[in-house]
Amino acid sequence: MDIAERKAIFTRFHGFARRVNITYQHFVFRKKEFGDALKLEGALARQPGLFLRENAEYFLAFDKVIAHYDNGQTEVTRTLNSVFNAFFFDVDFRNVKPKDYRLFQAADLFCTLELLRAKVEDNALSRSDLFFFRTKQTLQKDYLRKIVKKRFPALRSGN
Repeated sequence: MDIAERKAIFTRFHGFARRVNITYQHFVFRKKEFGDALKLEGALARQPGLFLRENAEYFLAFDKVIAHYDNGQTEVTRTLNSVFNAFFFDVDFRNVKPKDYRLFQAADLFCTLELLRAKVEDNALSRSDLFFFRTKQTLQKDYLRKIVKKRFPALRSGN
């Protein structure tokens, strides 16, 4: 596909993700901020755990938690499994193929856009990022600012 086709698909999917009734929470971990893998794994467990604890009333209102994951990174899979099973009594981890599940694709889109936000903050957008979005300002105006409304309610403040 040429860039115009890819951009059109991305823009349409971005619109879909903004319209569906979902919220998201993201966590940013910069490997260079951690001395070793154990410290990083500790942070990977701590941040979602704190988020779940701070929002316990909301999450514990559900009888069952279904976590969809593509088993992309072994450490993340293990950590999420541990955190969710420590916090909830009934957790069903389901391995998904992203191409088969649009809500999973929407979650992936939000993660990608939040990664781009972190790259903007670090002044680290790549040439391909800028080629696709044209400018940092266009990326922020057309995409990043629009998804903030989809963040989990308790944490919508900020950028």
